[in-house]
Amino acid sequence: MSVHSRKTLLAAVALTGGLTLAAVTPALAGTTATHTTRAAAGTTAQGDPRNATQHVADFYGAYIDTVRATDDKSAGPAADALRRFYLSAAAQKKVAAFEKKEHADGILFAQNVPVKWQVAYTGSGAGHATSRVTLTWSDGKHPQVSRIDVQSDLRTLKITDLKSVG
Repeated sequence: MSVHSRKTLLAAVALTGGLTLAAVTPALAGTTATHTTRAAAGTTAQGDPRNATQHVADFYGAYIDTVRATDDKSAGPAADALRRFYLSAAAQKKVAAFEKKEHADGILFAQNVPVKWQVAYTGSGAGHATSRVTLTWSDGKHPQVSRIDVQSDLRTLKITDLKSVG
């Protein structure tokens, strides 16, 4: 076999291997059109564990994930653990009282689970920061939203109060 033929053969093998890998990798990663669309919506994420608003965003993201996972037996205990970790004792009591009276989730102020959430810093003072949580309950042109003002202690980052604002 000539040198030219060997180079051509090696190039063909390398090209075939590369094309096979490119075709197989998305399948191995579990990427389908649906997964790709979902992944494209949030291409990057970052955080700062010292930031009170980020702390609220971390809590709501994890909490919504757990209450949404109704088929996962560990979701209920995980949601309870998140409440204990992120909320002050007084806030936990206030949430429990709301839930007993209203028969609804005292973190989301609802009986169902939102499809999206957003958290924005709205101010601080007297050792506390306030964040506005916007929960989106449906998709489409005119989605239903609700808002919650969440107060956090700047020293401990614990959520100290939650108020539904519409």
